[in-house]
Amino acid sequence: MSFRIVGLAEEAFAHLHALSDAELAAHGAERVAIKTPASAPCRISLDDARVGEEVLLVNYLHQSAQTPYRQQGPIFVRGSVERAVFENAIPPALAHRTLSLRGFNAAGGMIEADLVEGAEAGALIERFFDNSDVSYIHAHYARRGCYAALIERV
Repeated sequence: MSFRIVGLAEEAFAHLHALSDAELAAHGAERVAIKTPASAPCRISLDDARVGEEVLLVNYLHQSAQTPYRQQGPIFVRGSVERAVFENAIPPALAHRTLSLRGFNAAGGMIEADLVEGAEAGALIERFFDNSDVSYIHAHYARRGCYAALIERV
């Protein structure tokens, strides 16, 4: 079973990078200077921001279905990076973290869920997609529960 892991579109956040800290706060966001390696996984590039880099911490609606599983939460986004697309491969930011994978049906109901070490996620993704009712999968970072990426059936 083929799958694709897709980062968020940079255009959705580009306007925020030019805002002042006060303007960001009015949007419920903040600018963060990265001081520790592997502490800010970017949801656009699907790689970790580097020490010394500034990222935005924003609240993002990642599960918009009008179901009990509707969710939003904090994510890091870098500026001026390309949207990552990984075919049948686990992106760097996901590969070295424990993940919570959640499989959703077309109506936005969660019908599969399990934990996996990121480097081994491919097998669990394939198992979820063996269930024809799974339309898409959301990956979350298990430690903090934050949304990581969308996984699509190819």
